[in-house]
Amino acid sequence: MKELNKTTVHKPLLPVKVLQFGEGNFLRAFVDWMIDIANERGVMHHGVVIVQPIDKGMTDALNRQDDLYHVYLEGIRERKTVKEIRLVTCIQDAVNPYAEYDRYEHYFLTPGLETIISNTTEAGIRYEEGEDIFAEPPASYPGKITALLYKRFKHFNGDPERGLTVICCELIENNGSTLREHVLRHARANRLEEAFVRWVNAHCRFCDTLVDRIVTGFPRENIDEIKAELGYNDNLVVKAEYYHLWAIGGAAHEEVRARFPLDRAGLHVLYMPDIKPFRDKKVRVLNGSHTAMVPVGLQLGCETVMDAFRNPLVERYINALVAREVLPVIDEEREELESFAAGILERFYNPCIRHALRSISLNSLSKWEARNFPTVLDNLEKAGKVAEYSLFSLAALLVLYSGHAPVPFTPDDTPGHVAFIRQHWNNEEVERGVREIIENKQIWTVPLASVPPLIPTVAKFARTILDEGMEQALTQLLS
Repeated sequence: MKELNKTTVHKPLLPVKVLQFGEGNFLRAFVDWMIDIANERGVMHHGVVIVQPIDKGMTDALNRQDDLYHVYLEGIRERKTVKEIRLVTCIQDAVNPYAEYDRYEHYFLTPGLETIISNTTEAGIRYEEGEDIFAEPPASYPGKITALLYKRFKHFNGDPERGLTVICCELIENNGSTLREHVLRHARANRLEEAFVRWVNAHCRFCDTLVDRIVTGFPRENIDEIKAELGYNDNLVVKAEYYHLWAIGGAAHEEVRARFPLDRAGLHVLYMPDIKPFRDKKVRVLNGSHTAMVPVGLQLGCETVMDAFRNPLVERYINALVAREVLPVIDEEREELESFAAGILERFYNPCIRHALRSISLNSLSKWEARNFPTVLDNLEKAGKVAEYSLFSLAALLVLYSGHAPVPFTPDDTPGHVAFIRQHWNNEEVERGVREIIENKQIWTVPLASVPPLIPTVAKFARTILDEGMEQALTQLLS
């Protein structure tokens, strides 16, 4: 078996146009994979330098392999299992700014640098009061970006052409906008000149994004088999599903698209002025389906999403919920919506991804409120209709949390909320218990009880689940 480095494979020398904060599995199997494809297909010619965002990370491991690694995709396309393996060659270097600040500075002052990409985890985009942004480097990610942009502004004398596009992949809403606010706040707190603030506002583009791909990471359980298949001793191979989606939004989205045209390589990358409507659609279809599936699947003995979708009842239930209640109340072309939903739901059939229902069940109460209640509300207000499929999922969730479900289950949720549900649940007077739970303003941040049919409908379904079991209750619903 050959070692993986630039003596055993061809690695192209590319101009450094992307500085990437984060060397983890997700960015390497998502962003770098895309850039590599776009380079190969001739629509881009972008080299990436990875920056280790914290003082301990993977840059040494990357450099040992000359920043080469394979992305191993397995998934579903048109209901058929597909596999795709790619050697990613676009990364030119990986640098630890805590140990090699001068080399890091050399890269961010490269004249041809165009784009900054990051995934510093949800906690990475935070404002640290009193942070020293002149440290080498600053501690926080917003501090690093403020210092980087300021040094670039000074080095190029405020040249408008040296502004950068900043694309965040952290899993928070308004990720790019929030980072921009923190950068400007650091600028004010450190009394940086007003000309710098104007340069950031006029010539740097901060993009809000939504990213979607399940990346399971290093396939430790069968790595020897995979290495044999690759023919290389790759200790950085990263495994992911075949599906991918990247929505990039902001006022300058057309300019960003022109500079970073991943969509022209046939990749599922969308550029739009505001990603909120798209985020809402994705949350309702994908995340709402997951949240509805969990309490139903668990009470049928399923362990994973794939297990659940192998059950014909669950498969019919989720497809019907999306088709009858979710899509009709989203203001978009129906044909386009159906195509979007089909691509999302097809992922549930993927036998190669073990997506545990118990993992998805984390904080299901707040998830149901954010992902499924808007569908209930819209069905009533826009269509004058009770969203029974969505309310069935809430009934299943409350039964699961009550401790009276047929399967043992310990909710991973706010302990006080779980305790309240269990204290107030009453198998003899289900509707009274449901009412007390739904009217608890500590559990819910929106007034669920303001939808008149919600409490009696949920109570009716809960009673059926308790009396006849989930399989029979679901069969009756679908009939």
